[in-house]
Amino acid sequence: MAKVDLTAKPYNLNENQISWVKNTINAMTIEEKIGQLFVNLFFFDGDKYSGNKLTNKEIIEKYHIGGARYISVDGEKVQGLLNDLQSYSKIPLLVAANCDNGGDGAVKGGTYIATAAQCEATGDEKTAYNAGYVAGKESSSLGINAMFNPVVDILENWRNTIVNTRCYGTNAETVIKHTSSYVKGLEESNIIPCIKHFPGDGIEERDQHLILGINDLSVEEWDNSFGKVYKHHIDNGVGMIMAGHIAVPEYQKHLVPNLRDEDILPATLAPELIDNLLKTKLGFNGLVITDASHMLGMTSAMRREEYVPKSIAAGCDMFLFFNDIDEDFNFMLNGYKNGIITEERLQDALERILGLKAKLNLHEKHANNTLAKDKKELEVIGCTEHLEMRKEAADKGITLVKDTHNNLPINPEKNKRICLYLLEGEKGGFYDAGTGTLDLIVEELTKRGYEVRINEGNSRVKGNISKYRETTDLALVISNVVGYGAENNYRIKWKTAMSNEIPWYVYEVPTVFVSLNFTTHLHDVSMVKTYINAYNDNKENIIQLLDKLEGKSKFKGTPNHLVWADKWQAKL
Repeated sequence: MAKVDLTAKPYNLNENQISWVKNTINAMTIEEKIGQLFVNLFFFDGDKYSGNKLTNKEIIEKYHIGGARYISVDGEKVQGLLNDLQSYSKIPLLVAANCDNGGDGAVKGGTYIATAAQCEATGDEKTAYNAGYVAGKESSSLGINAMFNPVVDILENWRNTIVNTRCYGTNAETVIKHTSSYVKGLEESNIIPCIKHFPGDGIEERDQHLILGINDLSVEEWDNSFGKVYKHHIDNGVGMIMAGHIAVPEYQKHLVPNLRDEDILPATLAPELIDNLLKTKLGFNGLVITDASHMLGMTSAMRREEYVPKSIAAGCDMFLFFNDIDEDFNFMLNGYKNGIITEERLQDALERILGLKAKLNLHEKHANNTLAKDKKELEVIGCTEHLEMRKEAADKGITLVKDTHNNLPINPEKNKRICLYLLEGEKGGFYDAGTGTLDLIVEELTKRGYEVRINEGNSRVKGNISKYRETTDLALVISNVVGYGAENNYRIKWKTAMSNEIPWYVYEVPTVFVSLNFTTHLHDVSMVKTYINAYNDNKENIIQLLDKLEGKSKFKGTPNHLVWADKWQAKL
């Protein structure tokens, strides 16, 4: 078993910090030690945060959690929650957020900068730096000290929509360039980055939320791609790595020659991947945390009472999210009592956890009552400096993939009457876009002198083609397909069979197709002759998209080769 060295990177602790780690662990009860292994997810319920029907104080005092995440609402409420949690906790908490794109992942009203795909399209690592910088500044004002970012997956399969917009590139070198810049920006705020999803997503098209993820690269292929990325960040001192519910069968069989297919487990439960490959071969000396434990890549592996403690036994140091808080706590405790988690493994995990807290000097701030954040610090959220960064990212990133029929630029003189088609993804769920995007686009087009009618897409009737041509100067198709965890692969879903929104009209009137999220929709609409990736539906991106459609601003983004989805007709 690889053991942590608190004097080496990423910790580099001094004698006083190491003494606090060791003495604190020695003074803990076994229940307090077990609690440190867990990160709890706090939900907003009515006018307050709550978790598992317990008060926040009860969760801290009874289950002694080591870390926290939350579902974001407005800044004052988030800040209030985190201040309360730290005040209740005997040992300061690691508090994390998911900020793939900037501050918007941490708080409602936070500043979106750019998705990873948009950063790649700019070709400018400054955009990724700005995304990390803004994520750090806005998160820090809330009380966050760790970040479950950046994603360091490599998008090799165009069919993969799980990390399509979250990948910074299609090869190791591009991913290293942009993710290193994100980390530099984030660390301006003294926040611990957590790279993910080890051993690497982007190879297959399925979603580890729904099934065991498979990275089917050979040992040599993995070493020369994902291995390069992880080794780069490990050598640069990254503090945390998130293990995904993803297997690498070829590598696992290489490390354990007698391993059978039926014995292959996700990295979160595979000691050959966490202890042997990550901590020993690649030399990672920091903290490994599991991805969310409700995901099917983990839950389908064995009974929960088995995999809760086995994740720690396999080499993970923290366990992400309770199901039933009391049940999971006791599953972990019993796993220790039954010897699944050895005393040595528990000690090592605790040293890695408390070591990061000491690295951030959380223990000193806790002792001095300086962990709490002031409301005045929230002024950084959505500040002018950050909005300028968002504006720059939109200008550099929005990408014209093709315009083979010269439909651009548009203007109200020749394209006054627009038929607007809106394609959507998840409805009624977490990623339901509502009507905000549609309303914004119609409002902005109208301001510019266009007449807009919205197509009723639940009909198969096209109507009179000649009349359509007489009354339509431009067909503008906006895809805002967003979602995860309900399908293994998100594609365009027409509202009904042979719906009248399907681009039958590309030779009837000028047609422009825009994606506001996924970058590979040409697979489903290869007939369109003008295709744009705009990456996000925030107001800045929409306004700059329209400016570029009208020729008021140049398209500056560069697409990667996957946008063509391996379809020759997509290039026509």
